[in-house]
Amino acid sequence: MGDEMTDSSMRLAVVGSGYVGLTTGVALAFLGHHVVCVDKDTNKLSLLRDGICPIHEPGLVTMMRCAWTRMSFSSQLGDEVSGAEVIFIAVGTPSCSDGSADTGYVEEAAREIALAMRDGRSYTIVVKSTVPLGCNRRVVHVIQQTLLQRKCHAVVHVVSNPEFLSEAQALRDFLYPDRIVVGSSSPEGIEVLRRMYAPVLEQTFDPPEGLARPASYCLPALISTDPVSAEMIKYASNAFLASKVSFINEMACLCEKVGADVCDVARGMGLDPRIGPRFLLAGAGWGGSCFPKDTAALIALGQELDIEMPMVSASRSVNFRQRLRLVQRLQDVLKGVRGRVICLLGLAFKPGTDDLREAPALEIMHILLKRGAHIRVHDPMALQSARQVLCGLDVQFCEDPYSMAEGADSLVLVTEWPQYRELDLSCLAKKMRTPVLLDGRNMFDPRKAREAGWTYLGVGR
Repeated sequence: MGDEMTDSSMRLAVVGSGYVGLTTGVALAFLGHHVVCVDKDTNKLSLLRDGICPIHEPGLVTMMRCAWTRMSFSSQLGDEVSGAEVIFIAVGTPSCSDGSADTGYVEEAAREIALAMRDGRSYTIVVKSTVPLGCNRRVVHVIQQTLLQRKCHAVVHVVSNPEFLSEAQALRDFLYPDRIVVGSSSPEGIEVLRRMYAPVLEQTFDPPEGLARPASYCLPALISTDPVSAEMIKYASNAFLASKVSFINEMACLCEKVGADVCDVARGMGLDPRIGPRFLLAGAGWGGSCFPKDTAALIALGQELDIEMPMVSASRSVNFRQRLRLVQRLQDVLKGVRGRVICLLGLAFKPGTDDLREAPALEIMHILLKRGAHIRVHDPMALQSARQVLCGLDVQFCEDPYSMAEGADSLVLVTEWPQYRELDLSCLAKKMRTPVLLDGRNMFDPRKAREAGWTYLGVGR
């Protein structure tokens, strides 16, 4: 693909260069569109202009280099937005104290975008941020009021386009999605996004190196609906997946009591096509930027509308109780954790990322510290982030799992990094003072772990 404009390429602006905004901008530029990423963080912009990616996402740096001639980065929203055909709002929506999503940054971005619009031009504003139901209407109102004050007669279509990107496989999710959801009361806005996403909907692009098109992949559906339904699809999807994880963790508790193996139970369940195997992995529970925030936002919305959300609430309760259960099992075997040296394998909330937001490992660590344990930690990718997040805590950061195990009382696997499968369990056990292995993701074979000298504790096994 060249850097010249073609009949199918469009000029796009992405406001907000965080995880969602940057991934979206890079992928759309790779597909042939011309994209400017706008952000107020000058340090982040400086890195991006030097070709350095400020977030860790497999393949993102390589794809950014492939699309480099169609990308630019700016702190001046007004200068860049006025000439764009499609403008994405991809700013943060942090949680308020009551769990609801704060849309202040979204509305501020909408206002600044409206201030940059030109008379007589047509714009499609795409709300990519995860926002509470009805936020699309707020964005429309803010833009209309700002244009009215300016006496500007731009034509504006506002579209909700929720993202379904999983960290560590975001580019694959973008290029080969299950569906693309577009919510708008404007047929023109929906048609603009249909044109923009045409390479994905029709799979006409050449796959990037390392991201081959799946052999059994079918063309994705474009779900066009009203804005509130589009917003609801995002929240409902995440709440359901979170509940699925919590369900299997609840079953794991029962499995431990009756002598069943939750791994076999999950496999037997997952082969039923009505259930499916994904998100049926018992362990330390879910974390990250989406499930905790989105389930809290749903509950807050229900309270606002006087609607109880018992299933979503129970999903959160089971999830957070799971961390406490793991610590309690460790405490029972060790006859107390006070003064014990506990090693945590894995800190990021999932493999393939350095993201520590709502990571189960952090909560387990805080519980152990509160109970008087000495903590050592290892992670292949998140140690640098962890040093900043855990600054001031009595935590020892280790570059090597084997040196971490010297004289320790327990090893706790929290994040299932694939390289941990290659660890020499026998060698590790010999370095321990009391070789207790708490497998918080059921990664290891219990029989082999015991043969290697460990007292093995799984989840629901």
